[in-house]
Amino acid sequence: MQALLRNVFSVLFPSDCRLCDTPLNNISRIPVCPECIAAIAPVREPQCVVCGDRLFSAQLLMGDGQCQNCRDCEPEFARAVSFGEYEGGLRGLVHLLKYQSVLPVAAVLGGMLASAIAELLPGCGDAPPLIVPVPLHKSKRSERGFNQAELIARAAVKRLPQPIELATGVLVRRRATISQVGLSREERIANVSDAFRVRDRRRVQGRTVIVVDDVMTTGTTLSECARVLKQAGAERVWAATVARAFQAAATRQAANHGDEEEIEAVAVTASA
Repeated sequence: MQALLRNVFSVLFPSDCRLCDTPLNNISRIPVCPECIAAIAPVREPQCVVCGDRLFSAQLLMGDGQCQNCRDCEPEFARAVSFGEYEGGLRGLVHLLKYQSVLPVAAVLGGMLASAIAELLPGCGDAPPLIVPVPLHKSKRSERGFNQAELIARAAVKRLPQPIELATGVLVRRRATISQVGLSREERIANVSDAFRVRDRRRVQGRTVIVVDDVMTTGTTLSECARVLKQAGAERVWAATVARAFQAAATRQAANHGDEEEIEAVAVTASA
């Protein structure tokens, strides 16, 4: 019976996996085959203990576990954790949600974000943290129709082992920012400076806050969110994302795909 249903489905609703082009035989709201999803693995390489960027042999010999960027310009968040590297199938899933509005993908990405958040929970003590998605400016949200960070965060909190509060209206982006392409480190910091504000300081005062987003490239935006939250009274701010665009791979990805948001990472790498 299952084989018959699969054959009927393939005839009536022909479709291919958006990641590997294999014909899909099962009815699913996500146009990705189970094999592609199962192949997405968490990062298992040495990473910076602060921002999560990949560490190389020379950096490992330094002994403090930090990358050079964090030594030169310490971010405002205490630690950032990501599920996997922003490449291959994970990159494809993020693009399906972010640029093609395949909203059910948020549930899959939410499970991955939950794994990243779970790494931070042991350090929270008895008080559960506050989950705060990185907000979009109202013009960008109106254009896209949704905030991908918020959708993924909602899916993530449902999969965590303990109830955790999701605060979607606490942090707001009060002005749009220009493209980061070609900007120096100082210009990038100035670009997002004062772009965010905390709407209700009472929600964050004395709390441990985990800022979440879909992808972390340089950490500039997450760092600015952390700065504003600490200024509003947050005791400690961490960051968690689904994917991490390692700086050494940013140039290669941008050259291969021509993605403007990924090209921003190239400019950052060159100026770091």
